[in-house]
Amino acid sequence: MTVLKTSVFVLDCAEPEPLARFYAELLGAATGPAPGDGELILVTDDSGAVALGVRRDPNHVTPSWPAPEGPQQAHLRILVAAEALDEAEREAVALGARPLSAEEDGSRPDDRTTLRRFSDPAGHAFVIAAVHEAPAAHGADR
Repeated sequence: MTVLKTSVFVLDCAEPEPLARFYAELLGAATGPAPGDGELILVTDDSGAVALGVRRDPNHVTPSWPAPEGPQQAHLRILVAAEALDEAEREAVALGARPLSAEEDGSRPDDRTTLRRFSDPAGHAFVIAAVHEAPAAHGADR
């Protein structure tokens, strides 16, 4: 018998509340404490599905990526319809994301037609990637 499981991608940072709000606004989601885990804030969509978690780590060191001497570690990939890529970039920047140039992250400048690279307010890497079909929403229509 397989044990029922769920997973959540967790970002560690020094100040989890503002980072959780950043991702909630960027993803059109909400934040709340994880049941039974006072250290974890969950970012959830309208159906209650967990998009990611944010956890306080007072000793957190911001990733050095895209600096060549530092690995990217992990990154979040946010999927949007191809025609919404520019608008999604504007939303991310307005919420506090820092765009990363092709020179900073080692990519080709022509990659910007299909994805945009950013660091969130706590320095974690994420990309907004264009898909040819609109991404499926979990739960209710938005």
